[in-house]
Amino acid sequence: MDHNLREVLMPIAILGSISAGVYFFASVMTNYILKKKMIEKGFVNEDTQAIFKQHVSENKYASLKWGLLAFFVGVSLIIMEYIPVQPQSPLPYGVLFVAVSLGFLIYFFIVKKSNQK
Repeated sequence: MDHNLREVLMPIAILGSISAGVYFFASVMTNYILKKKMIEKGFVNEDTQAIFKQHVSENKYASLKWGLLAFFVGVSLIIMEYIPVQPQSPLPYGVLFVAVSLGFLIYFFIVKKSNQK
């Protein structure tokens, strides 16, 4: 990558990621404060509870998903250690993405099978 282009894009990327983090944090906090004040003021009835519950989805298998992803990323890193590649080769990225995709597919089929029961 051109050195001048890197000097321009690096501050933009850093400031953009910090700004996005601050925005999402502020959004979550303001939603929490709003809901808390509505509950304290007594505005919570059946309709508002339905609105609050609409945004909450219980994922019973969240730890399974992240465990499978971490496992398959680890396996892909171990596999890449034993594959000789050139420094410019896209093979390590391909192995990593295939492993992550395999982890997601296994997670999907496990959740699908458990929801059918």
